[in-house]
Parts: sequence; C-alpha cells; structure tokens
Amino acid sequence: MVINMKVAVIGLGVEGLNAVKSLLGHGYAVYASDVNHDIELKSTRNLDVDLGFHDFDKIESCDAVVLSPGLWHHPHFQKFKTSKKLLSEIVTPKTPLFTIGVTGTNGKTTTTMMILSILQKAGMKVLTGGNAGGGFSGYTEVILESASSDYDIRLIEVCDMTLDFCKHEFNFDLVVVTNTGRDHLEVHQSLENYLKSLKNFLKGKKVVLNQKNESFRQLTEGTEEVHFFTKIPYELNLFGDFNRENAAAAAKTGEILGIPDETIETSLKKFDVLPGRSTIINLPHSKIVVGKTDNADATVAVLEEAEFPVIILGTPRKGEICRLEIFKEVSKTNSKIIAIFPGLDDTLDDAQNILEKERYQGEVFKLSNVDDVVEFALKCSEKYPNVFIGGNGQRKIIEITKSLKDAVSAE
Repeated sequence: MVINMKVAVIGLGVEGLNAVKSLLGHGYAVYASDVNHDIELKSTRNLDVDLGFHDFDKIESCDAVVLSPGLWHHPHFQKFKTSKKLLSEIVTPKTPLFTIGVTGTNGKTTTTMMILSILQKAGMKVLTGGNAGGGFSGYTEVILESASSDYDIRLIEVCDMTLDFCKHEFNFDLVVVTNTGRDHLEVHQSLENYLKSLKNFLKGKKVVLNQKNESFRQLTEGTEEVHFFTKIPYELNLFGDFNRENAAAAAKTGEILGIPDETIETSLKKFDVLPGRSTIINLPHSKIVVGKTDNADATVAVLEEAEFPVIILGTPRKGEICRLEIFKEVSKTNSKIIAIFPGLDDTLDDAQNILEKERYQGEVFKLSNVDDVVEFALKCSEKYPNVFIGGNGQRKIIEITKSLKDAVSAE
C-alpha cells in the first residue's frame, strides 16, 4: 500500500516508537523526534529522525501528527491538538465502530482478552489493541487498522496514564473499569488525582464498574449508564479470585452486548492464562505461583489467596517510588524469606532499605538474574509448600515461568 502522506510522531517513548513502526508498516512516511538523545531509532528511506530536539518546521509541514500520550498536556504542543491535524482526525474508521475501552489499575489485559474471547465465540470480528505497555501494538495501530479493514467491534486497552489522550482519540461506547488502586502515582501525584482523571474519562459514557471498589460511588457521577460486576460464580483455569473478578467484568460486557449466557460461560471456562500473568506450577510436594504483580495492590491480591513462606520479587524502575510500596506490603506478611532480583531496573538497595525500615523479621536474599531466581525457587520449594514469584519486569517473569516449566517437565 502506497500512501502519499507524511506523519510527524512527537515523542518516542513506548507509544511513540510503536506509532513509528505502525505508520511505516501501513505505508506512511514518518518524521519522528524526541528531546532524548538515547533512543535507538535511525533515519531510513521513509523515516526522518531528529533526536535531542523537535524541528517544528518539519512537524508543521507534515500532513498529520501523532502526539505521544506523555506529551499530551505539554504546553509546546497544544496547538497541534486544535489544528485538526491529529492522525485520529484525518484517518477515520471505514464504518462507525462500536468501541469498548478497558481500563483500571490491574487486570486490564486479562479482561480485554476475556472479552475478545467472548465476542469471537459469538461470531464477531473484533479489532483488539491499545496500550503498548500492556503488550499490544499501541494506539496508532488501532487507528490505522480501523481505517484499513472492516470490523464489528473495536476493543481497546487504555492505560491509566493515557486517559485524557484516549478520551480525545477514541469515541468509546462502553468503558470497563477493572479496579482502581495505587500505581503510576509519580504521574498522577495522588490516588485522588487519578480518580478525578478517571471520572472525567467516564463522563457521559456507559460504564461497567467493580462493585468491590469503594471509589465507584465517585466514578458514577456524570455517567450515562452504570453496570456493576462482582465475581464470577464458577471456577476458571486461572489462579485467584481477582481473575474471577476480571471474568465477571468480561461477562457483564458480553451480557450488555446481548451475548447468550451459555456462550459467555463456555468462553470463560476455556480461557487460559496469558504470558506473564499468575500461573501455578505444581511440584510433587509444593507449588510455585509466578506472575507479574507490578504494584502494591496487585501484590496484595495474590498474597490474600494463600500463605507464602517464600516471596521472590522483581524490582521497579528507578524513580518509581509508588511501586516500592510492594516491599512495604510483603514486609507485613509472615513469610520466612523475601528474595529480590532486578526486574525493570537494579533497584535492589532501595527495596532492601524498605524491608529494613519496615523491620521485616525474615531472611532477605539478593538474586542476580533469571537463572538465580529459578534455582532459588526450586530449592525453596523442596522445603516450603508455597513459593510466590512476582513484582516488576514482565519479560523476566515470562522467562522465569518458561524456565520453571521446562525444569519441571524435565524431571
């Protein structure tokens, strides 16, 4: 496909880089820029890259603009939001699409994929994507694909840090909120600010809310229509009551769309765990639960399911202070051992300092890499009935899960 359009991508974080990849893949020429010098992106035949600065003459000469979510409120770029040059205003769906957004603090990706499973079983053609941090291809890919193919429904995972961006970019007919909790507070500044942003995002929309969250009373103000979910009444192939809540959110979505209960239940009962999410690895005399729990509330949800004498956690990026709250939470448990490993960054000293400050009474171990984690977990499983591996670093969690499964199957 050859398209005689050039698009400027401003800001090359995770979403920006995904936008560049999507645009090039759909046949567009791209100008990409970021004030950061340390980005692995080089100019090619259809890609012009400036690092360390933004060339506003080049940006304004482009036919359309993609403004990265992280720069959505930056004062230097506000004019592009009112110029009618944003890509989402120029490239529009072939036909009007019923659009579902899935947002919240935890469980977004699992809930999104559960909804997808239900809709596909009902015979619908669904475009699924969104939040690149959740493992999808980013919001730009959704915009481009909406315009290039026919779909019945558009299903978008919305990161809590991109609410204002997505409110402008997509017209949501239904929004599912999995839960609200403590994450990305370096961006939101406080939980109260996050709830205000979420309330604004939901204004005038048909919404599905978790009745367990006390904040739902605040979030219902100004909505068009509200539906609640609690917990699915039947067992799943997934670990934890939190996944039964995710399933209930998906079931409620299917119910709103008129999908038969039998189709919903069959789909959910067959749904398998996603890569990096909570998985049980059964050993002869013990079990290891492993899965990404990258904030305090996600960690607490797992720890409420069972007693874990051994807890092994990946550490967050430097500066992600709120995610260090994970170590405050685990220090309150009766675990005999807490081991830490570099998850997203080597912030082992920060994690250890919190455990010491909280006067954690058990043993603390520092592990260096994935191999160390696997070896340590298997060794502990010989003595203790339950071992939990979680924290930050989805790629490493996936590696650990695979290595543990390989080790068990080899026995």
